[in-house]
Parts: sequence; structure tokens; C-alpha cells
Amino acid sequence: MTYLDNAATSAIKPDSVKDALCQAIRRDDLGNPSRGAHKFSLRALQEVEAARSTVSKFFGGKDSQLAFTANATMSINLILKSLLRVSDHVITSCTEHNSVLRPLYQLEEAGVALSFAGLKKDSFRVDVSSLAQLLRPETRAVVINHASNVTGEVIDLSACAQFCREKNLLLIVDAAQSAGIFPINIEADGIDALCFTGHKSLYGPGGTGGIVLGSRMADVPLKAVISGGSGIRSFEKAQPEEMPTLFEAGTANVPGLIGLHAGVKYLQDIGMAEVEALLNKLMRRFYEGVKGLPGLKIYGDFSDPEKRRAPIVGLNLGDVPAAVVSDILATDFDIATRPGAHCAPLMHRALGTVDQGIVRFSFSTMNSVSDIDAGIAAIEELSRSIIC
Repeated sequence: MTYLDNAATSAIKPDSVKDALCQAIRRDDLGNPSRGAHKFSLRALQEVEAARSTVSKFFGGKDSQLAFTANATMSINLILKSLLRVSDHVITSCTEHNSVLRPLYQLEEAGVALSFAGLKKDSFRVDVSSLAQLLRPETRAVVINHASNVTGEVIDLSACAQFCREKNLLLIVDAAQSAGIFPINIEADGIDALCFTGHKSLYGPGGTGGIVLGSRMADVPLKAVISGGSGIRSFEKAQPEEMPTLFEAGTANVPGLIGLHAGVKYLQDIGMAEVEALLNKLMRRFYEGVKGLPGLKIYGDFSDPEKRRAPIVGLNLGDVPAAVVSDILATDFDIATRPGAHCAPLMHRALGTVDQGIVRFSFSTMNSVSDIDAGIAAIEELSRSIIC
């Protein structure tokens, strides 16, 4: 199969990640980290802390401020529900994934107020200038995705960070579609909490992710959302409040974190500038190959080849439902894509694609030029047979 659904998950992993995972499962010396003084427990702890150190440095953070989770969804739930209180106000956007929207809607039922920034007029990008119009005295945070999982458009993160600093707001970033694609430095980029998943462009296995807190979060009170075993202060009734224990109740996914560690090292070995350039080249090749085909509509602004974009191209063919096109691609061409709403309902309402959906092509460093050309050829053939 030609796998072009990497925004959902990187199903094809680097060999180094496969080897690390296989070796972790085959090992007989990984115990329960922080739950004993014997060598098996200590070896597991060493692996977890080695992963923590590599991943935290990858994002420009401190080891002590990175908590591992199961995915970006869990990360976002944990940080939002530990931070926000009744009567707080949050600004977010219409481009958000349900990983952000549904936790916020839950909090809204408990008394948290929400406001949504829309798209710029005649644009696919969030209107960051509208944040000031949405500001209230009780505004606590801006919660925003770094890159849209529907269009690949990237938020003006520096403008968001500047706004948050000027207004003394916290900036919480969903990096599910940007971690491992663009260089991210939590301090230099002015991010207060970065939520990431391991199974997409970090090339780790499913069940891995995390939260990285910036330096401004040191004095922000956070409460435990999930409580349980911590390996420390076992006679206390409450979950310890310091990072990373605050968010790491229960046993760590040691084999998964070994795999995530290998995925991040794979990216570091290539270099993030080279990774971004490669992904941009693949994305632009696909776009240039399909643009202008009869009946084709592309969602996103590709006019400036120098503009930063996630490696995503969303499109439709005439009025044909996205699910039909994606099914034909899979059954007749053996090409994997993602149709539908992409768990981003407000974005599809803004784009007018609630009923039709969008067919999403998304690329990784594991894709070749021949993969891209196979996708182009399939869309060309479908355009001729369906539209012409």
C-alpha cells in the first residue's frame, strides 16, 4: 500500500524505531520504574529518564518539566482540567481538533467560558488579530493548535505568544500536527504548555505522548486530574503536585517510551531543518502535480512556496463525497488517505464541507517520490473518470 495518511499516524516507522521496540519486548530486564531498588526496576527507570532527557531537549524544555502521557488527547485533557477553574475564560479557534474542543466543552459545562477565533476573510488561516477582540478580564489562556490537521495551515505562533505575554495569558499549544515536522523550542517560541503525541511525526508507537511546561508555569498552581501510584510519598492521600509526577500516576509505558526515544533520535540524526525541507518538498510536489485538474478543489493557501506548512493537502473532486473518493483510492489504487471530518467539526463548518468532508493526503519522511507520484496519478485518473 502507498501510505499517505501520516497525519493520522505514521504507520511506517524507521528501522531504528522498529529495532528499539523489538529489543525492548525481547528484553527480560525491564521492571517497574520507580517501584523498587532492584536492577530490573532501575534499568526501566534509566530507560524512561533517558527518553525524558532526549525528548525534553528536543523541545527546548527541562527534564523535570516533561510528563509522559498516552497521547496528545490525554495531554490536553490533563493540562486543561488541572489548570482551569470555574469563571475562567479561554480563547481558542475554529481550527481545533476534538482533542481540544471536547475537553473545553466539558469545562464549559462546569462554568469555564469559551470564545473562538475564526479564519481570516478569504483565508484558511486563523485570524490572530481577533484575539484582542475576544479578550475579557477573566481570560486565563489561549489554547491553539500549531498546525491544522485539515489544511496544514500553520498558526502565527510568534504573534500568539506576543499577545499572551502582553496580556499575561498562558499559551497552551496542541502540537499533534507539528511535533517532529518543525523545530519547536518551548522557551524561544513563548509556549507555556506544549502537548504532543508520539505516534505521528515523532515516529514513536501508539500510546506515547507528553506535556512540556515552560518556565512561566513554575508558579502556576495545578491540580491532579488522575491520581494513583507514584512510587514516592506513598503515605500521602493526595497525588504529589510536582512535575512530572503530577501527570504520571500509574506505571509508565516503558517499551513505548523506548520506541519514542528512538523516533526522536531518528529526527535528531537527520536534523529538523532537513526534515522540514524534505516534507515540504514532498507536499509541494503533490500539490503542483494535482492543482488545476478538472473539478479539483484544494483547501489551503499554497501561493507562497516559502511559507511554512504542515505536509498536508486536503482536496475534493467535484461534489463527490470525500468518503467515496478515499474508498476508491484504497480499493482501486491501494492508496491510504483520510476522508471525512478529521475530528475538526468547526473547521469543516468554516470551510463549508460538513456534508462532503475532505480527502486528506499527508506525508512523512518515510514516503518516497514514487509514493507522491502514485497519489498524483490516481487523482489525475479520478479527475478524468469522475469529472470529465
